[in-house]
Amino acid sequence: MTELTRTTCPYCGVGCGVLAAPDGTIQGDPDHPANFGRLCSKGSALGETIDLEGRLLTPMVDNAPASWDTALGQVAEKFSAAIDTYGSDSVAFYVSGQLLTEDYYVANKLMKGYIGSANIDTNSRLCMASSVAGHKRAFGSDTVPQTYEDLEEADLIVLVGSNLAWCHPVLFQRIIEAKKTRPNLRIINIDPRRTATSEFSDMHLNIAPDGDIALFNGLLAHIADQGAQNNVYINAYINGYEDAVATARLSNPADTDLSPAELEAFYTAWTGTEKVVTLYSQGVNQSSCGSDKVNAILNCHLATGRIGKPGCGPLSATGQPNAMGGREVGGLANMLANHLDLDNAAHRDAVQTFWNSPTISDHQGLKAVDLFDACARGEIKALWVMSTNPAVSLPDANRVAEAIANVPFVAVSDIMARTDTGDLADVLLPATGWGEKDGTVTNSERRISRQRAFLPTPGQCRPDWDIVADVARRMGFSGFDYTSPAEIFAEYIALGDAAQRFHRDLDLSVFADVDYANLLPTQWPRNGARFFAEGGFYHADGKAKMLPISAPKLSQNPQFSLNTGRNRDQWHTMTRTGKAPRLGAHLAEPYLEIHPSDAAQIDVVEGDLVAVENTCGDGILRALITPRATPGQVFAPMHWTRQKAPSGMINSLIRPEVDPVSGQPASKTGAVELRKFAAAWYGFAASTTEMQPSEIYSAVARTRTGWQVELAGRCLPLNWEDTARRVTGCADATAASVTDAQAGTTAISFTQSGTLVGVFYAGPAPIALARSHVVALIGTQADPLRVLAGRPAAGQFDPGATVCGCFDVGRNTLLAAVQGGATTVAALGAQTCAGTNCGSCKPELAALLHEAALPMAAE
Repeated sequence: MTELTRTTCPYCGVGCGVLAAPDGTIQGDPDHPANFGRLCSKGSALGETIDLEGRLLTPMVDNAPASWDTALGQVAEKFSAAIDTYGSDSVAFYVSGQLLTEDYYVANKLMKGYIGSANIDTNSRLCMASSVAGHKRAFGSDTVPQTYEDLEEADLIVLVGSNLAWCHPVLFQRIIEAKKTRPNLRIINIDPRRTATSEFSDMHLNIAPDGDIALFNGLLAHIADQGAQNNVYINAYINGYEDAVATARLSNPADTDLSPAELEAFYTAWTGTEKVVTLYSQGVNQSSCGSDKVNAILNCHLATGRIGKPGCGPLSATGQPNAMGGREVGGLANMLANHLDLDNAAHRDAVQTFWNSPTISDHQGLKAVDLFDACARGEIKALWVMSTNPAVSLPDANRVAEAIANVPFVAVSDIMARTDTGDLADVLLPATGWGEKDGTVTNSERRISRQRAFLPTPGQCRPDWDIVADVARRMGFSGFDYTSPAEIFAEYIALGDAAQRFHRDLDLSVFADVDYANLLPTQWPRNGARFFAEGGFYHADGKAKMLPISAPKLSQNPQFSLNTGRNRDQWHTMTRTGKAPRLGAHLAEPYLEIHPSDAAQIDVVEGDLVAVENTCGDGILRALITPRATPGQVFAPMHWTRQKAPSGMINSLIRPEVDPVSGQPASKTGAVELRKFAAAWYGFAASTTEMQPSEIYSAVARTRTGWQVELAGRCLPLNWEDTARRVTGCADATAASVTDAQAGTTAISFTQSGTLVGVFYAGPAPIALARSHVVALIGTQADPLRVLAGRPAAGQFDPGATVCGCFDVGRNTLLAAVQGGATTVAALGAQTCAGTNCGSCKPELAALLHEAALPMAAE
């Protein structure tokens, strides 16, 4: 029997429990209170990502293998020299919500308490910094008031700027299950795009980009006009109500782009429902006014006293698996450990005394965008990047890559040998990855869970905390003699105890003397705890602050507005999910969602390529024409890198505009120009060999039989076979080909010892063929001439493009089920399993039924 280890998923902030084994067995943990056994497509495919292909297994110095002693000696020497010559603020760490809390704690301790700088920031700055700022301004602390159970107890759930069905699927399925049990539960989705989440909502409000403040200011004014405020709660626990309402009345409802009827319906539903949860995510946070959006939402809950009660309050859905853990240990440049304030001298003294450290930073450090601006200016002399890929993920990504290259010394800790950021490093440090390391993470409802190792440590890899502690000792610092993550966790809890004299929210006493090895998923300050139902805020007077929030003046840009975000089956820059073939099968290349009217305006039809450009950069994306898009607005996912799809790296087009309070970049409203990309030829190839084509457009994806690539070129090749051999890597294989001179198409197959090792198709238009069928033939004894047809022979079945990533169910399989009598989403699930795990594909199943002119029965 396979022995399963209880651990926690490494993807989003839901924090799902996982049962995992070294053989790749992955199951949802039925006893974990975040997911109760459910997993999304990404979590279900974790077993396909734990191999050692592409792993960094030994330290590298100047692109050559080195010993740990040499590599860490150089890191310590370069950082020490920079500090001695230029001061402590000449060095910086850029870390990650992928780190475990113990890793985060040690890195924060070294930078702030021993180096004496606060130049440590994290990629969590890109996802939840505005929520942190909003919480602190309103509550006096970065406190998440609610729990996941509130989603099941609410009578109204308002999802703002959140495609929860794709980005937090397990939470969304908890909501859908609650709605089945209580059909009167209503869901309102507020989003400029119509998404998978919208399809299951009772109301979709197609709001203008950054129209959220006008909307919630209008709600606050409506609350006051209707007398729906809670005067008892306001008088006892709130400051600023009158000013907040007065400012809210100045907002123009027209700035929402919603009709008076839509506004009235929303306001009536919200004010008329006591048990309302407002869940918000990146559409709120990733904005130049993100902090104000958060406070506009919090104002409405504070004014009505709808906070901290069962089924009632605001909830931020974080994007990273340990964004909360990083916040708790002070992993942001403007925070101290354990929710203490960097700007507070008493707080600094307490932390320094506890750490017995030689110094403590007395001013805020550089936030993410500012940090890399400082790198570009030559102010940062030594940079250490841990477990993240800023050369891809930050806005104006090409400029960020140039900034990193400008730093005299760069160290990168990662699990992968090749990343866009790692390629710029002087020293590469091999870290242990998920399944190989031990520690804790905190999810979006303040629940701390264990990640546990169930795989052996590969090569010379070491945990991040151990790497950082070793460098600290080499720099001459004491206080870093850790031998296990359990020691670090115990120190973190002890610091929490010391901090309680300041009456902070982060009460970790429930973890005192905990059995670390057997730690159960536990919320602080205790399981089921909510905050603020009876006041108890963390401003000096114990009251919350309602802020007067002014709505921004929305720009009327004649260009298109670019919104960026996540795919259903991918995670960040795909270093992990890109290894799982079934996750790439759903949407295998970068794309641009565009409304049919906009596509017609630039003469683009389905399958064409679109050139996207602005003053920051340019890109080429596949057109995905859909009425879900709003005219004048386009959407592109942020996952592709220079290594997998150089022209599809969308963050190269995002301007480095940030929220002035939180420093979080605005990734949702960039202005771009669009035009049809007129390629001389289009191609598709598959091979047993990993491909790295040099065409103007290429997008490489892993398959179960090797790799595939979509292609387009500016100029026709002189010799198609030479091009095919270069693209597929089949230099010495035997070729078979067919050319249609009139149509301008070419198909070439390559075999070695009777085995099909590569195929290549090219033509003057986007290539139409049965891709899943062709890809499945790679590595088999398929007839090379039959392969050239690009479609199944008589009697062969092509499952079609993947719709359900969890169970790898294709479109043609689903259509066959429809023809066999499956006329509802539930029936499709019963026959094919599609939609029966995470449920993210259910909107596509419903759309398929609609296309087949069958009724979409509600579940």
